[in-house]
Amino acid sequence: MSDRDEARVGRVRRALAEARVDAVVCALPANVLLLSGYWPVIGSACAIVTRDGAVAVIAPSDERALAVRGWASTFLTFEAGSLRELTTVVDAIRAPLAEAGHALGLEGARLGYEGGAWYEPATYASMFLYGEAMHTLLERCFAPSSLVPFDDTLSRLRSVKTDAEVTRIAAACRVAERAFVHGAPRLCAGLKETEAASLIRAPLSDAAVGREGIERADGFVYCMSGANSALAHGAYARSRATTLAAGTFVLVHCNSYADGFWTDITRTYYLGEPNAIGRRMYEAVFAAHSAALDAIRPGVRAADVDRAAREVLASHGFGGVFKHSTGHGVGFAAIDHNARPRLHPASDEVLEPGMVFNVEPAIYIDGYGGVRHCDMVAVTADGHHVLTPFHARLEELIVG
Repeated sequence: MSDRDEARVGRVRRALAEARVDAVVCALPANVLLLSGYWPVIGSACAIVTRDGAVAVIAPSDERALAVRGWASTFLTFEAGSLRELTTVVDAIRAPLAEAGHALGLEGARLGYEGGAWYEPATYASMFLYGEAMHTLLERCFAPSSLVPFDDTLSRLRSVKTDAEVTRIAAACRVAERAFVHGAPRLCAGLKETEAASLIRAPLSDAAVGREGIERADGFVYCMSGANSALAHGAYARSRATTLAAGTFVLVHCNSYADGFWTDITRTYYLGEPNAIGRRMYEAVFAAHSAALDAIRPGVRAADVDRAAREVLASHGFGGVFKHSTGHGVGFAAIDHNARPRLHPASDEVLEPGMVFNVEPAIYIDGYGGVRHCDMVAVTADGHHVLTPFHARLEELIVG
């Protein structure tokens, strides 16, 4: 069992008390990680935290070695498959879930649960999601007095990380840094975008697992070059068979993970010496990035950070080609534009110590190319800390 994150358990307990809820039950892997320190593989595990701070995990037996690394005080397993009969995960978990509820005294309790839509980073090639079946399970196993959608509270809990969680996110960022430092110098004209992405993706796993206590690490990397780099703002970002050419941008986007904690990082390289327009784009993005960082500290409105970056890009003549918000929460999620805090023009959120998010000012010129510089940033008691301080100057981004 890992050391219990008392700060996290304490925050969950306070949230339960404020909502007048006796316990919360979660099955989405990111929320199980939040509540118990254990990151499930296929999404069939559940975690329970009670108002008095008891933590229970119900996990498939073949994930036992991972589950015991968390801090649950009650731990039960189930067999998701059987050679004697055909069964489902919902059927298999029902008895141990009821047993856990009985051990925690939750029959007839008021329970919080995941009731809405979520972005959930994939933990495996195929994931099990309970959906409406969880509502039915809780009714049958606990006979609760009421079931309370807890999504907004969980979102708020995920938005402010504990010191231990920031430490683990920083480790995930170091994994990504090693991958970029290894792969970027190998970018050159003639590679396909898919090949370029592979140069940076491979080290996310093979150079990470076994270091700093990390057991599971990998991620997703996409490369978009030339005119394709102007398309990187969409949800359809992808590597193509396009060949990298000299004198063009090579935008590399990475969402990597280390034991359930995610990164969101982008670097835009240039093959050869940038031309005049390329230098202007880099200068504007770096200036906007610096302005956003200068604005980050506790008590600042998230919208003001977005405005700081947006105004600088406009002053450089690129106001109309910054096509997304300046950032969003990262850590328990990879890409979730609704993850708090949202550095968005319409956001009403205020920055707090422990918030971790990306800062990603960008310029996208259709038919020509795009530049995005996306860092991971943690809010500290007196300012901020950049968790990804590598390849941060133009000279470091010129390759090939």
